[in-house]
Amino acid sequence: MIRILAFVIALLCAAPAVAQAPNEPAPATYKVKFDTSKGAFVVQVTRAWAPQGADRFYNLVKSGFFDNVRFFRVISGFMVQFGINGDPAVMAGWRDRPIRDDPVTQSNKRGFVTYAMAGPNTRTSQVFINFGDNSRLDADGFAPFGRVISGMEVVDALNAEYGEGAPRGRGPDQSRLQREGNAYLAKEYPRMDFVKKATIER
Repeated sequence: MIRILAFVIALLCAAPAVAQAPNEPAPATYKVKFDTSKGAFVVQVTRAWAPQGADRFYNLVKSGFFDNVRFFRVISGFMVQFGINGDPAVMAGWRDRPIRDDPVTQSNKRGFVTYAMAGPNTRTSQVFINFGDNSRLDADGFAPFGRVISGMEVVDALNAEYGEGAPRGRGPDQSRLQREGNAYLAKEYPRMDFVKKATIER
């Protein structure tokens, strides 16, 4: 029994440490520049609007999470969604750490940025930018944490040919994207636009 216990302890010590998702508080306001395959746009985040969301977004950007991330769901007149990392291992580290909901203090108007979610307290890394007035989402708990302050014409120009995701549309299956990452998108959706690099502006 002692030998077995010692063996288990040795295995645990030898196993690589699981990277922890950073959780640094964000500044009161900050700007993020997204360099994309269509050009650049800038998002200004106001922490007071949605503190949990603003903090998570800050840490995602600082860790390089959005670099080479695809705009995998672009629905004209509605919104563009992104935030599934191209490396399934990196994605798993954030997907399993949801954040608590924030009260809705702003409306989902054109250019406002909000987390996608699948119910209460399920926000992780996926966000969307509203193309138009989607204030109907406010009552469902979708809390904007920032807005596009420049380059909205770039957001408008993102490739929308794949539209809604599977199974309702011809776009990518999110479950498969989570498992296979950018290799899946490069093969099946080669003209999808993407983030080259996201950086916090100083």
